Amino acid sequence: MNKQGLIKSVSLNDMTVTIRPIRTNDSGMEQEFIRHLSKESRYFRFMLSLRELSPKKLKYFTEIDYDRHMAFVATIMREDKEMEIGVARYVFTENLGSCEFGVTVDDAWQGNGVAGLLMTSLEDTARKHGFKTMEGIVLPGNSKMLKFAQKRGFKSHIVAGEDDTVHIELQL
Repeated sequence: MNKQGLIKSVSLNDMTVTIRPIRTNDSGMEQEFIRHLSKESRYFRFMLSLRELSPKKLKYFTEIDYDRHMAFVATIMREDKEMEIGVARYVFTENLGSCEFGVTVDDAWQGNGVAGLLMTSLEDTARKHGFKTMEGIVLPGNSKMLKFAQKRGFKSHIVAGEDDTVHIELQL
């Protein structure tokens, strides 16, 4: 896959936001991003309390296989240093033609369009790879994510026996 074609820059709030595939050497930036998230944002993303990613999880999140999973980061330049303000990823699932996704945006950037930019890149790439469905699991208290997903056309439902999560699905 031509990774260069997956990079785009957008002006947002008087700043240039770059959307690009995550790279192996982004592990430090990814870890700092996770550490900087509020406790609530980390909990809503990972469905457990954590302060940072384990080395194994960090490696998994930054060393992607473009055919089986994809991750895009949203970055800005701050003091001549690239800073991550959001990330979205999908992972191939056992359901043929389906992938599971997650998206997280820095608390200070939520509500500014970053998640939409990331999801557009993610959805377009999933379609190009032949995925027909994008799925996600959301905690019922994560009203921002449920509202965001609904605006993007995701359908939600509760699976019997799993009343502590909401399953969302988008036909690509």
